[in-house]
Amino acid sequence: MGIKQASLSKPAFGRSIKRVSHSLFASVLVIALAGCASSMTRVETWEGEPEAASQAATLKAPGDIKVTQVNGRNMSNFLMDDLALDYALLPGENEVVFTHKTIWAKSGVVENGESKVHVYLSEPQVVRFNAEQDEVYRFRFPEPKSRAEAEQMAETFMATVVTEDGQAVADSKSWTPQQASDRTPIPASRAVDSADDSALDRLKAVWATATEAEKKAFLRWAFE
Repeated sequence: MGIKQASLSKPAFGRSIKRVSHSLFASVLVIALAGCASSMTRVETWEGEPEAASQAATLKAPGDIKVTQVNGRNMSNFLMDDLALDYALLPGENEVVFTHKTIWAKSGVVENGESKVHVYLSEPQVVRFNAEQDEVYRFRFPEPKSRAEAEQMAETFMATVVTEDGQAVADSKSWTPQQASDRTPIPASRAVDSADDSALDRLKAVWATATEAEKKAFLRWAFE
C-alpha cells in the first residue's frame, strides 16, 4: 500500500505563511518594546558623552511630578503627560525644576465642552542637591486625600528629595525663570568692547535658560 503525501493547496499555504509572518512580527514587536521600555523611561539630563555618565545617579519622578529643567536644560515631554520617568543625574551638584499636578473627577452633570476633571497644578519648584554616584533618589510629598486638599496643596506645594532608604537630601523651594538668568553670569573672557556684542552675549545666556514656551513667544514677537 502506497504512502499518501499530504498536500496543501496554494491558497491554504499562503494563509499559513501569512499567519506565521503575523505571529513572528508580533513576537518581534513585543520583544523590541520590552527591550526599549527601560530606556524610554530613563532620561539623560546632559549633552554629549561625559565620562561620569557611567556613574550617574537616578532621580525617580512619579507621574504627578513633571520635571521641566535639570541644570538649566529643558526636559522634553516623553510619550505622554503623567508618565513616571527616571532622570539620570551626573554626580555632583544638580538643580531640578518641576511641578506637581493632581487630577480629580468632577461630580454631577458636566456641560458640553466642559472638562470632566479638576486639574490642580503647583507653581514651579526647584530642588538643589549633591547627587552621589550610582545613588537612587525619589520625591517625597504628601498625597491629598480630597479635592479640597489637592486645591490647597497646589498653592503651598513642597517636596523633599530622599534616598532609597528614606534619608532626606533637600527640600524644594519656589522657582521663577528670573532666578535662572540671575545665576547665569557672562564669563569675563567673553566681555567685548562693543555694547551690541555684550547685549548679544546676554541674550544668548538668557536663551539657554528659557523654556520652550518662552522661546516660541520671543520668536513670534521678533518676526511680527
